[in-house]
Amino acid sequence: MTTTVESGSFVVDELDPALYGQIIKPGDAEYDKARAVQTGGVDHRPAVVIRPADAAQVSRIVTLARETGTELSVRSGGHSGVGHGVSDGGICLDLTAMKALDIDVEGRTAWAQTGLTAGEYTVAVGEHGLATGFGDTGTVGIGGITLGGGIGYLVRKHGLTVDDVLAAEIVTADGRILHVDEENHPDLFWAIRGGGGNFGVVTRFKFRLHELKGIYGGFLILPATPEAIVAFVEEADAAPEELSTIANIMPAPPMPFLPEELHGTPVIFAMICYAGPAEEGERVLAPFRAIATPLADMVEAMPYSGMYPEEEEMYPLAASVNLFIDHVDLAVAETIVERIKSSTALMAATQLRVLGGAMARVPSDATAFAHRRSRIMVNLAAIYADPSEGDRHAAWVADFAASLKQSDDGVYVNFLLNEGEERIRAAYPGGTYERLAKIKSKYDPTNLFRLNQNIPPASD
Repeated sequence: MTTTVESGSFVVDELDPALYGQIIKPGDAEYDKARAVQTGGVDHRPAVVIRPADAAQVSRIVTLARETGTELSVRSGGHSGVGHGVSDGGICLDLTAMKALDIDVEGRTAWAQTGLTAGEYTVAVGEHGLATGFGDTGTVGIGGITLGGGIGYLVRKHGLTVDDVLAAEIVTADGRILHVDEENHPDLFWAIRGGGGNFGVVTRFKFRLHELKGIYGGFLILPATPEAIVAFVEEADAAPEELSTIANIMPAPPMPFLPEELHGTPVIFAMICYAGPAEEGERVLAPFRAIATPLADMVEAMPYSGMYPEEEEMYPLAASVNLFIDHVDLAVAETIVERIKSSTALMAATQLRVLGGAMARVPSDATAFAHRRSRIMVNLAAIYADPSEGDRHAAWVADFAASLKQSDDGVYVNFLLNEGEERIRAAYPGGTYERLAKIKSKYDPTNLFRLNQNIPPASD
């Protein structure tokens, strides 16, 4: 059967795999898996999924999309909350076949293709006692998380993922394959460190590696009283920079090691990562364990890759809102507990990440990630199963976010959904958005790369 692309002018069946890479069409056995994303409710059907093997094939795909006027999406790990990585009716450029990793152990650097996941990269470099910080999920593609900034378990010790980007290989809208760093195309190098996928297809990153032979990490569960929440945030802020935490305030899940009478009651489900020896980590964690008698304590010595356990393939429906706040006092903590109790979702959660440390020492205009002085990142989420309930849960998270709003108007671009231009601008404050728009007009004047949190090219 001949398959034509409605929005373009080429025949899918005539694409040569030797030129473009693996061609996956509707009806192929791999098609549904290739178009699936991690977020429920996204059912995009691309005309073709193409998996290139190298930058030259990426260039040909980009050129094909540009010359035929076909919508182009770029997929690294499939974690876009709104499915930006999978075009609905166009070309999905899927990087997952590009997993080459060249580790320079002595030089403490690694060239990594962007089809790798954070977990795959972390395991490989961890064999040499080295690490680069990504996010909190191992299945995330390193392309997407890096382009947006990268806030994870090493954020206080080593900063954002983009703070460890030394260079990149990128295919721009005109099909050129560019090497970018501080000396070569420095404007583009600045833009891709936080500006998202607006400027091209990054095919490789050169990352700095840090020595990290092991960590003291895992999860700690405490009862979520307002006082405990305040104490947790205060301890996380005062802790050495080796410690990064993610505190999820949520109803206790029905885990077998939690007493049944606790199931559904508010808890602090905290992910802990101390980037150092276990004996030091024990001392640093003592004040957290003293906040209240832990309901569960699974913090132990482990390789850093242990923070990325295997994940089940789940595609839940979720409403979420991201924001930054300045502080968590008793009134804020009481609001969090009350709101979590009021949700009718299958699972509701408030995620608090205390920032600072190495991330905050980088000047705000050094990269396109401009939230260097933000104190606490908050993510609010309501997970549900019935699509008809979506509006109700979206209203709950929006009202919740409004009740927590303080002086920081920012938002982390990697956690944005379809929330409009104003929110995209909030991701790039202090003139960052305008600077990015000018760079966009230089490297992508027709906005070929628009399936993202889009920054249109400047008109002047």
